[in-house]
Amino acid sequence: MSSYTVINPATEEVVTDVELFDVAGTDDAIARAADAQKAWARRAPAERAQALRDFAAAVDANVEALARLETVNSGHPIGQARWEAGHVRDVLTYYSAAPERLFGKQIPVAGGLDVTFHEPLGVVGVITPWNFPMTIAAWGFAPALAAGNAVVLKPAEWTPLTSMRLAEIGREAGLPDGLFQVLPGHGSVVGDRFVTNQTVRKVVFTGSTAVGKKIMAGSAEQVKRVTLELGGKSANIVFADSDLEKAAASAPAGVFDNAGQDCCARSRILVERSVYDRFMELLEPAVNKVVVGDPNDEATEMGPLVSAKHHASVSSYVPDDSQVAFRGSAPQGPGYWFPPTVLTPGRTDRTATEEIFGPVVTVLPFDDEADAVSLANATEYGLSGSIWTRDVGRALRVSRGVEAGNLSVNSHSSVRYSTPFGGFKQSGLGRELGPDAPLSFTDTKNVFIAVEELS
Repeated sequence: MSSYTVINPATEEVVTDVELFDVAGTDDAIARAADAQKAWARRAPAERAQALRDFAAAVDANVEALARLETVNSGHPIGQARWEAGHVRDVLTYYSAAPERLFGKQIPVAGGLDVTFHEPLGVVGVITPWNFPMTIAAWGFAPALAAGNAVVLKPAEWTPLTSMRLAEIGREAGLPDGLFQVLPGHGSVVGDRFVTNQTVRKVVFTGSTAVGKKIMAGSAEQVKRVTLELGGKSANIVFADSDLEKAAASAPAGVFDNAGQDCCARSRILVERSVYDRFMELLEPAVNKVVVGDPNDEATEMGPLVSAKHHASVSSYVPDDSQVAFRGSAPQGPGYWFPPTVLTPGRTDRTATEEIFGPVVTVLPFDDEADAVSLANATEYGLSGSIWTRDVGRALRVSRGVEAGNLSVNSHSSVRYSTPFGGFKQSGLGRELGPDAPLSFTDTKNVFIAVEELS
C-alpha cells in the first residue's frame, strides 16, 4: 500500500502518515462488509437500535478527543470542531430510532393480503469531502446502518483522521467487525472501486459537481443508486425592508464559517439597490470583527484553508487587480491563511458565478423582487440560500421562486439532522438527513398473500 502524509494546515507541520487502500484491499473490505451485513440485517430491530445508541454514547465520550483531532487535521476552530463531533453523536442518536420504525404498509386488494417491507440494499459506499469530514460521514453511515446495511467509507485524502477514529469507536462500542469500515485512499482507486464493484449497491458522494457526474455515469452501468450532494453558489438576498443591521452583522458567519469551505456558504450577497451603500457601511466592521487565528484558541472564529493546493486555488480568484471592497485580517507566517475578502464585481464575473470555496464573498445590487429572484437563479447550482425581509408574503414568494433545496428566512441555517437536505439543478440528486433518509437505503418489497373467501 502507498501512504499519504497528513499536514496540519495551521502550522504546515507533519501530523502522521496514513496507509492508502489499493483495489485488492478495497475489494477485500467490501467482501467483509457484505458478510457482516447479512448478520446485521437478521438482528432484531431493537438490537440494531441499541447498537447505534451504544455507538452514539461512545462518540459522546470522545467528543473532545475527536474535536482536537479535527483541529489538527483540518484546521477547524476548536469550538466548531466540538460542535461537529457532537453532531455525529446526535445524528446517530436520531437514527437509532429508525430500525423500529421502518414501517411497511398493508394495502387493500382483492383476493388476499398485500403488505410491503423495506429491505436493506446490502453494502453502501460513502465518499466524503474534506471540508466537514465527521459530520458528512455521519449523514451517510448513520441512516444506512439504521436501515440494516453495511458501510464502507472513503474519506478525502487530506482529512482522513476523524473518520478513521469513528470507525474504531464503532468497533469499540460493539458494532460487528466489518460492518462499518473506513478505507483511506485515492478517489481514482477506492472511490472508483465503490462504483465498479457490483457488491456495492449504492454510492453516496459529497464533493464537486464534476466528480459527481462521473460517479453518476459509472453507476449507471449497474443501475446503481446514488445520492449526490455537490457544489453551491448560494445567495444571501437582503431586501430594503429587512433588519439591515442584523442582516449585515450575520452575513460574515453565513459565508466565512469554516473559512468559506462550505457548499452552503452564502457566497453571493444580493442587496436591494436603495440600501446597498448603507449595507456596505454596516458590513465592513462586521467583516473586520471576524477572529481569524490559531484553531486551538477558544476565541477563534475562522481557521486556515485546508491545504497549500486549495490556498492557491482560492488565491487565483483574487488577483492584485480585483475589485476588493475591503478585507479582514489573517495571521502571517506558516499556515494556509486567507483573510475574509469582500468583492464588488459585475454580475457575470467568474467570482460571482463560480464556486470559490474560500472566504471570498461578492456583493451585488438588485432592483426589485423579480430581479432578486432572477439573479439568485443565475447559476448552475441550487443548494441553499437566505432571504432577509420583514414581509411574510415576500418571504414566501421568493422562497418558492429561488431554485434551491434549502432556504432560510432571516437566518443562515441550512442543516438540521431532523429535516431533509439536498440540492436543485447541478447541486445534487436525492436528499440526506430528515426522517425519511433511512428509506433511501432500502428497496420496497411487495408481498401478496392469497386468501380464500369465506364460504
